[in-house]
Amino acid sequence: MRLDLFLKASRLCPRRTVAQKICEAGLVGLNGSPAKPAHAVKSGDEITIKRKDKITRLRVMVVPADRQTSRKDSGSLYEILGEEVIASSLLS
Repeated sequence: MRLDLFLKASRLCPRRTVAQKICEAGLVGLNGSPAKPAHAVKSGDEITIKRKDKITRLRVMVVPADRQTSRKDSGSLYEILGEEVIASSLLS
C-alpha cells in the first residue's frame, strides 16, 4: 500500500491530499529517511511524522487490504513508539 493511502486509512491524516502534501514537504520519514507519497509501506516499517508542535514515531503493525478502514479498526494498524514535543523557542 502507498504511504499516503496508509496515512489516510489509519486516520493519521484526514485526507489523502493532506498526506501527499506533508510527504512532499519532507515532514514524513519512513525507516529513517524522507519518504515520497507513493513509497510502499509494509508491516514493521517505522514512520516519523513531523507536525507543528510534535514529532510522532510509529510502527506499522498491519497494512489494510482495503483503502477504507473503519474508525474502530484504524488504531490497530499502527503502534505509537513515541512522541516528542517541540519547544516553541525552537520553532522561531
